[in-house]
Amino acid sequence: MYIFDTHAHYDDEEFKDDLDNLVDDFKKNGVIGVMNCGTNYDTCLNTVELTKKYDFFYGAVGFHPEYSSEFNENSIDFLSKLTYSYKIKAIGEIGLDYYWKENPPKELQKKIFEYQMRLAKDLNLPVIIHDREAHEDIFNIVKMYKGVRGVLHCFSGSSEMAKEYIKLGYYIGIGGIATFKNSKKIIDVINNIDIQYILAETDAPYMTPEPFRGKRNRSDYISYIINKIADLKKIDAEELSTILVNNSLNLFNIVLN
Repeated sequence: MYIFDTHAHYDDEEFKDDLDNLVDDFKKNGVIGVMNCGTNYDTCLNTVELTKKYDFFYGAVGFHPEYSSEFNENSIDFLSKLTYSYKIKAIGEIGLDYYWKENPPKELQKKIFEYQMRLAKDLNLPVIIHDREAHEDIFNIVKMYKGVRGVLHCFSGSSEMAKEYIKLGYYIGIGGIATFKNSKKIIDVINNIDIQYILAETDAPYMTPEPFRGKRNRSDYISYIINKIADLKKIDAEELSTILVNNSLNLFNIVLN
């Protein structure tokens, strides 16, 4: 089984002591690609360094809505210059998060999200979108930037909404939640969209699938997500893993050696 993890945060403190050992494990366990996602100035710089250190790591750079207040007049230039690296393949993790009351105001979040959507369009790069309790505002903004492709990370909307995003050229990110016992909503999404529009992801170190729920997540655990999707779609897991890898390579314009 081959694995391309389309969303991870390996610059997180959770991995500071043993990432080299984990990367060795990943290679043994079929992981052929990891997309590390920046969320602010420091993590974007860290992401670039990870792509230099590990041959199968790629990167996305952007400002997570939680860090919208850090965005300033120099941020677009900062992100643009990071994309000069041929291994930076997307603008992300960007979007809106209305869950936490202490997050920046909604209007500021929307403004920064639009700046970064515009940048992605200008650079012809896909986006990795974070949507937490902001479905309507996210969709309305995405519709404004026709031609931009991307993925809805850790998708939490309805199957009807997933289909609308697919029409716009987006993929649906499926993570560990799909393996949870009471995750009826995402199961309905999986059942109602074609596997050609699904990406597999971890959000490592978060969102760990069963049977490791509550522990630190890691890219090779995607095998449990693939097995779950394969079971729902009644397709061989090995065949599905190849399709999901190809979906990832297509979106991020990656050619493996």
